[in-house]
Amino acid sequence: MSLVPPHPAKPPERVTRDGRFARVEPLDAAKHGADLWSGGLADPAVWTYLAYGPFETETAFQDWLATRDHLADPLYFAIRDQTSGKVLGCATLMEIRPANGVIEVGHIFFSPAMQKTPIATEAIFLLMRYAFEDLGNRRFEWKCDNGNAPSKRAAQRFGFTPEGLFRQHMIVKGRNRDTAWFSILDSEWPVLKGAYEAWLAPENFDGEGTQRKSLGSLIAAAPRMIPGFPDLRLATPDDRAAIEALQADAYAVMWQATGDKPIPLSWDYGAILRDWDVYLSEDSEGLTGALMLHLRPDDLYLESISVAPRLLGTGLGSRLLAATDAAAVASGRSAIRLLTNEKNVDRIALYARKGYAVERIEDLVDRRVVYMVKHLPQG
Repeated sequence: MSLVPPHPAKPPERVTRDGRFARVEPLDAAKHGADLWSGGLADPAVWTYLAYGPFETETAFQDWLATRDHLADPLYFAIRDQTSGKVLGCATLMEIRPANGVIEVGHIFFSPAMQKTPIATEAIFLLMRYAFEDLGNRRFEWKCDNGNAPSKRAAQRFGFTPEGLFRQHMIVKGRNRDTAWFSILDSEWPVLKGAYEAWLAPENFDGEGTQRKSLGSLIAAAPRMIPGFPDLRLATPDDRAAIEALQADAYAVMWQATGDKPIPLSWDYGAILRDWDVYLSEDSEGLTGALMLHLRPDDLYLESISVAPRLLGTGLGSRLLAATDAAAVASGRSAIRLLTNEKNVDRIALYARKGYAVERIEDLVDRRVVYMVKHLPQG
């Protein structure tokens, strides 16, 4: 069981957030209603999957909207086009649970002119950033009617992970509603934020405003992160030379201590970068550590852990071991295994302090190796 700091998230407030395409501001029914209605909200299709609407007249819509802008949960925000100045849609922060650090974006209604535009995407990003960075939430949720295929596609395009289906979760407009659940976790936010910022950058749009790279492609290309360790990045083939240099320096200490050439110094790092997950830490002077993990059907294998000699004794090795635990939990593995030279008594003692136990000892041609395992608690 992993523990989290005992600090609740802050409840959301009626704030304004500006982006390049969109402005998110507190809903004011009297101020925003006319823009919203004239932008296309008379179209019944906008309201198909919502618990309210469609509205036959602007007056009926305005009367309903006037019951919304004073609410605290859901807390309504209007979304303004920064170019035209028109308000084209609404979204809310809702199901607000500060004690658990959980909040949902919902009650989304975008005018047809806003749907599938950078305005819509940036508005969701602004609310997401507010939820994680200003309020300190651990989890950002998206839920929708399972029959609402465009909403499910949008959730995944925005970077939410599908979590499953709640059958007959609600009654909406006299019918059963199955609800599809999606989420983003705080550990996923740093990488996702980088993808959004790359997508929103001016250079990603040509002179006519057409995107050069899609948000989906940028999210797919973003590195996998270890939950709770946003400073560890996934290595790329371009890192090969730096990794080989780090391994040579780090394992030279072990070679001197044991007299045996460490096995990782004979590896093909091109194949390793292709077949395993290699996570790197770095500072202004270059790489400081490397963690090489091999996900197997029944466990996570810690193939190599290395720390630059200049940082020995700083706690970086223990942090990399903690990241290994987090990676195992995130991948659903309950055991971590490794091997090391029997002569490497200091490292064996470190592993023992971190919860590893000896499984067996094996005689190889030129050395004896110790196989160790750490079983992680479940739940």
